[in-house]
Amino acid sequence: MSRTPRTSRWSKADDPELAHRLSRRNMLGVAAGATAAALLGAAAPAQASTPAAATAAGRGRPVLPPGRLGIQLYSLRDKVSTLGFAPVFAELQKYGYDEVEFAGYTQGSAGPITLAQLKRLARNHGLNPIGSHVGYYSDDPNAYTFAQNLTKVLDDAQALGLKHIGTASGPFRYGSTVDAWKRAAEEFNTYGAAAKARGMKFYQHNHSEEFSFATDRPDVRLYDVLLAETDPDLVYLEMDIYWAYVGQFRFSRRPDGTPAPFEPLDYVLDQPDRYPLFHVKDGVSDPSVEHGYRMADVGDGDIDYQRFISGVTRLRGHRLAHHWQAEHDNPAESFAFARKSSAHLHSLREKC
Repeated sequence: MSRTPRTSRWSKADDPELAHRLSRRNMLGVAAGATAAALLGAAAPAQASTPAAATAAGRGRPVLPPGRLGIQLYSLRDKVSTLGFAPVFAELQKYGYDEVEFAGYTQGSAGPITLAQLKRLARNHGLNPIGSHVGYYSDDPNAYTFAQNLTKVLDDAQALGLKHIGTASGPFRYGSTVDAWKRAAEEFNTYGAAAKARGMKFYQHNHSEEFSFATDRPDVRLYDVLLAETDPDLVYLEMDIYWAYVGQFRFSRRPDGTPAPFEPLDYVLDQPDRYPLFHVKDGVSDPSVEHGYRMADVGDGDIDYQRFISGVTRLRGHRLAHHWQAEHDNPAESFAFARKSSAHLHSLREKC
């Protein structure tokens, strides 16, 4: 495979302000996750202990903070679109969930439902509506996205009593250059300011491509540009932990082949206040596939959530500061996934 010539690292002459804001992140990358190594162990998640071993280790307090387990309803879209929200919420209540994150407000063949009814249904089943995913932009001027219908998106979120409103779309609207992401970051700041004015937090949910490199500056990781160019008081992040480790697998080398290691947990430990939400999604390590992992139900994979969640919640003042949303993009049986994920996460204990 041919490789592009090695490019110089980002210099102050190129963009002094961005270079300054990225300097700490670059040190973290070179350190290759030294901070997280103490918490996650020397092995990467692909080499982590088995879920059974993780569960058995230690008899301390529960890893999962009380009242902070949620589920992304996209994982249950088959049930929502046929049974409706009420039966789904009843099941989630039985499984021990505390929160729900929306991926739409309709219920298919189960019939129409108003936002007021949806909010009441959730509360009646002991579920706190914590957030929602909405599209970033569309070519359709009438689309239900932040770019096209910001006021309506925020009106609906407010009607549901949400504290967070975000997008699972990457900041690729204008391309994959540094300037393209700076432009998208400006828009995210605008959405964040509008959300903050209504008492909500705007957030972006990652997939693996956010950890790739700028096409015009292959020494610069795009996720670092997003962090540097968005206002931490306006724009927050929902780390999808599975996709972050897929990003680690795919993008631990620059396009020219030089090492560019990073540890997803280090991003959180460096700026924990920017990560109010997480997606807890599991994967079985398989270096033979494109993503390096095969998605699995939580507890059936190789990502050590005992160590990851503990690493975050042990930070001073952060035990109750974060919300953990179980998710599987395409579970074999969505209710079984939800039940198993809750049982596994509730079973985890901190090491003594």
